[in-house]
Amino acid sequence: MRTWVACHNAYLKINMTQPYLFAKIDLQLIRTLHTLLIERSVSKTAMRLGQQQPAVSVALKRLRDLTGDPILVRSGTGMVPTDVGLQMLAPVTQILQSAESLFSPIRAFEPAKASETFRIAASDTLDPLFLPAVMARVKSLAPGCRVEVHALSGQAQYAADLAQGLIDVVIGNWAQPSEELHRAHLFEDEVVCLVSHKHPAVRRGWTQNDWLACEHIAPTPAYPGWRGVIDEHLDRLALTRNITARCAHFGLMPRMVASSLLVLTTGHQYCQRFLQGSESHRGLSVLPCPVEFPKMVYYQLWHERSHASAAAKWLREQVKISAAQLPQPQTSINLI
Repeated sequence: MRTWVACHNAYLKINMTQPYLFAKIDLQLIRTLHTLLIERSVSKTAMRLGQQQPAVSVALKRLRDLTGDPILVRSGTGMVPTDVGLQMLAPVTQILQSAESLFSPIRAFEPAKASETFRIAASDTLDPLFLPAVMARVKSLAPGCRVEVHALSGQAQYAADLAQGLIDVVIGNWAQPSEELHRAHLFEDEVVCLVSHKHPAVRRGWTQNDWLACEHIAPTPAYPGWRGVIDEHLDRLALTRNITARCAHFGLMPRMVASSLLVLTTGHQYCQRFLQGSESHRGLSVLPCPVEFPKMVYYQLWHERSHASAAAKWLREQVKISAAQLPQPQTSINLI
């Protein structure tokens, strides 16, 4: 109620003092402003909105004329918002969210006729078959829709991206997903270890102490203070593993393991799909982990802003179906 009153009062104030503004502002201009403030680039804004760059430049000039402020200024090789631009981001986001909530719940989503852009942020530790399955399903059922898959950023960032509408759904595994977001369970995966076939543990096995003392490879922290689910669980057990290598590209880690004595601790499905993919990876072995871990649980998360959206609901359903249709890995852990 307070939000409605505030918006109504703001409308009356502007309508009485500057009635000409409403003749010059439309929702597309607001959307362009929002994208410019987020992307901080005319060319990137044009790409995201599916427009030509000159059209975005014209829109930016209109916005500058209306506000009497540059909105974006050059800084080094890029552009940054002015103070006025930064102050506009929150209300502009709210306007777009209000517009979406006004029409989305009552407008039926027809995949075959739709032209939405779906944005998914996902962890690269997922089963390698999963995201390709989601992409194939969405593109086959909604050929006119665009699909963008983004890398999963830090927790503080992905929550903000969902709130601002920059991302529609986030897929990953967390020990404790944010309580502020809606979530749905997708699948679970057993924690195992991937090592070179030359690793001593392949021949003689290992104890918990052996495993802790091994040289481990782990993802580069997504943000300061980040702890993945493996190390979060070890923290609860008052255990610390010997991480001597980190890499921001999870897909490269198996090759790094194959040419060293490093240990990669991750999901069984990820390891098995990787090993099934190429003869060049036959120098790897999957071993049980001597530390007992709970299963890795993967969720999809979304914000209240898109909870009632027909298009967003459809996207989440395709993600759910794709997860349910994944081929089940072998239950036993075999040496490769």
